[in-house]
Amino acid sequence: MQGFRSPRDLQRSVNVFSAVRNLFVPPRSRRSASATNLHRLNAMAEWKSAASVVA
Repeated sequence: MQGFRSPRDLQRSVNVFSAVRNLFVPPRSRRSASATNLHRLNAMAEWKSAASVVA
């Protein structure tokens, strides 16, 4: 719990982190570099659209 004031704050941060990580990290499989790059580009586009809606 380094840097967190309560277990609730830690859990909230972990929940957000895991959701964002699942968006950006491609599933483990034998993918080409271009397929991985495409996955990350799509993830960044989703992130930007979600951030603009929330902000």
